[in-house]
Formats: sequence, structure tokens, C-alpha cells
Amino acid sequence: MNKEKFITDSLNESSEVKLKIESTCKTDILLAVQTLSQAYKNKKKLLLCGNGGSAADCQHIATELMIRLNHKINRPALAAVALTTDTSNLTAGGNDIGFENVFARNVEGLGNEGDVLLAISTSGNSGNIIKAVEKAHQKKMFVIGLLGGTGGKLKSLVDLPIVIPSASIQRIQEGHITVAHIVCELVEMELYG
Repeated sequence: MNKEKFITDSLNESSEVKLKIESTCKTDILLAVQTLSQAYKNKKKLLLCGNGGSAADCQHIATELMIRLNHKINRPALAAVALTTDTSNLTAGGNDIGFENVFARNVEGLGNEGDVLLAISTSGNSGNIIKAVEKAHQKKMFVIGLLGGTGGKLKSLVDLPIVIPSASIQRIQEGHITVAHIVCELVEMELYG
């Protein structure tokens, strides 16, 4: 294997996916910014859920909102809770009510009408994310999906699907964090810029 070529090919593929995001997802990204900004203006919060790398993205995104992303903007915290971080909660839930229910249970306990759920799934088919989305709708929350490929089952279940136009897990995950950074920074500017 030519490692130098692999590096070049990976970077080119990543760049191409980002350009496709600009042409296929821009309207949905703007709607996500509008939705989240309005929720914060109404004193609501964001809940986030995902598995694996998407779980890490939930923590990353929640931190950008709670602390801040743009260090030029001095602002108060924006309420964002990653449902992926409490190991006691996740392991007790997995043991007692089944792993497929762990995020739905937390949405049930923490979500309120008018809050927003950010559901992250590279495949769009994660069972525990689907159940969380269903519970969020029961709670009258708005659901944004950060998805990939075809969008999977979640594409038709969320209120606003943002589907990264790639079949590669790596490129989808890179697209998710890029979109999330854009959304976070635009929300900051909308509210406090």
C-alpha cells in the first residue's frame, strides 16, 4: 500500500464530501440554526444522543454550546446535555431496561415540550436512537437528525434530517462535526454576536 497516496486520497475524499455538504445540506443547516436559536430564546435546551464516535460527538457539541465555540464572543452557557456521558445511568439502563431504551428513558426524564433533540447516527438505523426520537416526539420536542448515506430509518422519523452525502463512516463523522461546528457558531452569533 502506498501510504502517501492513501493520505492524499483521504484528504481529497474528505474535501469532496464537504463540498457536497455545501450544495446538499445548506438549507437544512440554516433551519437547524433557526430552530436551535429559537429554542434557546424560549429558554429551552438541547439533548444529544448517539453511539460510539457519535457519542463522542454529542459530548463535543454539548461542550461547545455550554462553554463556547467562538472565543471572541463572551456569552452565558447554552443548555445542552449529552445523554452519552453518565456511565452509571447507561449501564443500569442497559442492564435493567435494555440498551435499546437507554436514550429514550433519559429523553423521558429530561426532555420537555419545546426542547430539541439532536440524534446522531451514521447509518440512520440505530435502534436506541430510533426509540429516543419516538420518545422525543411524544414529549413534543423537535428532533434534528445528523445522519449519513441514505439517512436510514431515521430520515423519515426526525423533523429535520441533515444527511451527509457519503457512504464512508469516516467521512460521515467528519461531516457531522463540521456541520455541528457551523451550527454552534451561527447560533452563538445569532444570539450573542
